[in-house]
Amino acid sequence: MTGILFLRHGPTDWNAEGRVQGQTDVPLNDAGRRSVRTWRLPHYAADWEWHASPLQRAVETAVLLGADPAHLKLDDRLKEIDWGDWEGAILKKLRAEQGETLRRIEARGLDMAPPNGESPRQLTERLAGWLAEAAARRRDICTVCHAGVLRGAYTLATGWDMRRAAPLERGHAWAHLYTLAEDGALTPEALNIRLAASEPPSGYDR
Repeated sequence: MTGILFLRHGPTDWNAEGRVQGQTDVPLNDAGRRSVRTWRLPHYAADWEWHASPLQRAVETAVLLGADPAHLKLDDRLKEIDWGDWEGAILKKLRAEQGETLRRIEARGLDMAPPNGESPRQLTERLAGWLAEAAARRRDICTVCHAGVLRGAYTLATGWDMRRAAPLERGHAWAHLYTLAEDGALTPEALNIRLAASEPPSGYDR
């Protein structure tokens, strides 16, 4: 079994402004960099292999947490969901302007997709391909990604259809530990790990 620790990148200006980021390549802001420097990974992940989305907010987060840039493995399949025409919009304003339309789109769950964007189902399909390759590597992995990828991993592990709330913290400074079988099947081991914590989740010590 392979261990995979998924965590979201640090904060950006667009996060602070409530904007939809998607695959727009927004860097960390100064507050985000300061925040990431205070994060502490679980001790068992100290020597795990580092992977990240190629978007600069994820790359910079990984490096600030100790990843060697020369060995950091980047993969487009770890990018945030493509929010299409909604990228750059302020979410509260978008909801106010397109409330009923937005609710109908969100009601589709895994098949919701903005105009010219990507659905969660499409994201989970690309993530599943990455997981299959990760399983073949047989190396424990720390993965810096995005909120959509965190949701995709939870969907693949549990069958969540995104039509109801999930017990998953998708904010900054949280991580989620899964085990990965040789066939690429993902199993939750410990969700909602505070990155300030120094102790491993109960029953898991690699």
